[in-house]
Amino acid sequence: MLRHASFGASGMAWADIQSICSNPFVKLVAVAEVDLNRLGEVKAWHPDVRVYQDWRELLEKEANEIDSVNVSTPDHMHAPIALGAIQRGKHVYCQKPLAHDVYETRVLTEAARKKGVVTQMGIQIHSHKVYRQAVAIVQSGVIGKVREVHTWSNKKWGDAGSPPSSASAIPSGFNWDLWLGGAAERPFVGDGYYHPSNWRKRLDFGTGTFGDMGCHIFDPVFEALALTSPLSLRSEGPAPDAWNWPINARIHYVFPGTPYTEGKMVPVTWYDGDERPPAEVLALVEGAKTSEQKRTGRAVDGLDQGSIIIGTKGSLHVPHVDTPKLYPSATFRDYALPKVSDGHHWTQWAEACISGAKPSASFDYSGPLTEAVLLGSIAVRFPGTTLAWNTAKLEFENVKEANRHVRRSYRRGWEFPGS
Repeated sequence: MLRHASFGASGMAWADIQSICSNPFVKLVAVAEVDLNRLGEVKAWHPDVRVYQDWRELLEKEANEIDSVNVSTPDHMHAPIALGAIQRGKHVYCQKPLAHDVYETRVLTEAARKKGVVTQMGIQIHSHKVYRQAVAIVQSGVIGKVREVHTWSNKKWGDAGSPPSSASAIPSGFNWDLWLGGAAERPFVGDGYYHPSNWRKRLDFGTGTFGDMGCHIFDPVFEALALTSPLSLRSEGPAPDAWNWPINARIHYVFPGTPYTEGKMVPVTWYDGDERPPAEVLALVEGAKTSEQKRTGRAVDGLDQGSIIIGTKGSLHVPHVDTPKLYPSATFRDYALPKVSDGHHWTQWAEACISGAKPSASFDYSGPLTEAVLLGSIAVRFPGTTLAWNTAKLEFENVKEANRHVRRSYRRGWEFPGS
C-alpha cells in the first residue's frame, strides 16, 4: 500500500488526487489545504483523511505515516513543499511548472537525484499516445533533420495595472498568510484577484501563460529533439509591469544542435495570447487556408495550441492533445503513424513508487524542461535583448541585471535553501 498525502485539495489538486488514488494500492492519508472551504470533494470521497492547513505541520506529523505526495498548489509554493517532502525521503508528483524560478528548479532536480526518490511532473500529455507519436515521428527521421520549431498557446495568463487599492475581508476558514508562503506580505484582495485561480497572472505567484502551458507544449519538442539548455533567448513581445505577467509573448530560443537537428544550433520560437507563427509557417499546415487566417495568425482548425516542427523533408504539426499531422499531406499520404501505447501518467508514477522504476517525466527530464521554459519568463522582462545563458553557472553572461530573476528572495521565516 502506498500511503499518500496531497498538498492542495481542490482544483488541479483534486484532479491529481482522483487520478493517483484511482489505483487500488494507493490510500489518501492526509491533505494540506489553506482554504478549508475547498475540502468538500476530498472529505466526501475520503472521509477518514486527516486535514491540515499548514503544509509544514503535515510533513512533520505525518512523516512516518506517508510514502508519497502530490504538490498541486500555486506555482510559488511548489519548490518549498516538494523539497520538504524530498528531504524526508518521500516520492513526489509535482504539478507543472516544477517551480516558480530557475534556481528552485535546479535545487529540486538535484535533491531528488541525491535522495533517490521517485518523481514525476504533472505534464500528463507526456504519457498520452498523441505526444508519444509526435516524438516517434521526429526521431524516425521521416521529416528529415529539424531546421526550426514554432510553438504556441492562445491562453492569456497576464494582466496590467496595480492590485485594487482597498483590501478585502479574508474569508473565514482561509489562511491568507499560509497562502502567501514565501512571497512578500500584502493585503488580501477578493473577487478572485489572487485566489483561487488568477494567481497565474501575478508575477510573485504564477508564471504566466508560458509557465502554465509551456511545460505542456514544449514537452514533445523537447523530448523529440533531445534538447538540453538553451544557448540564448530573446523576447520580442511586451514586458510585464510591476505586478503582472504580459500576454502576447514572442520568445526566440537558440538551442544547441542534436542528432535530430540540422546544423550546430536550432531555433525554437514561443508565442502566446494573440501571437502566432508567421504566415509562411502557418501556411505549412493546410488547415490554415484563408489569407485572413494567414495574415492575422488567429486560432483556427486546431491552431489554438501546439507546435509546427519544420524538417528538411517535411513538417509536423503537433496540436495540443490531438493526433500529429504530417505535411505536405500528399508526400505522406501512405505514411502510417507509429504504433505507440497510451500511458496513464499518474499510475506510471504510483507504480514506480512501489517498484523503484523511473517514470518518463521524472525531475531528471522535467527539471531541464522547466528551466528552459522559465528562462523565457526572464527574457520577457528584457524585450529586444539577447540573453546569453550559462547553464553550468546558472547565470546570464551578458546581462547581469537578468540574474536577479534566476533566484527570488523570500520573506523572513520562509527562506528557501540558498536564498
